Amino acid sequence: MANIKSAKKRILVNETKAARNKAIRSKVKTSIKKVEAAIVAGDKAAAQVTLTNAIAEIDKAATKGVYHKNTASRKVSRISKAVNTMA
Repeated sequence: MANIKSAKKRILVNETKAARNKAIRSKVKTSIKKVEAAIVAGDKAAAQVTLTNAIAEIDKAATKGVYHKNTASRKVSRISKAVNTMA
């Protein structure tokens, strides 16, 4: 356990940041699952709407530093491709 005051503060700050990052990642995963559910259901209109929401969530996560920009781009690319290849 840390004895130095600054080290104790770092632990607290890191826990706060980790909780925030976890919440943001969870939001992204949920939005991606909604898109995938719409694709499985075959509802292209719903898939388009959920896709725009998912892209917004992914972009927010990337700007906040939760995801690397290339990771965010890859996620957007994969779900966009999945929606665009729907019948």
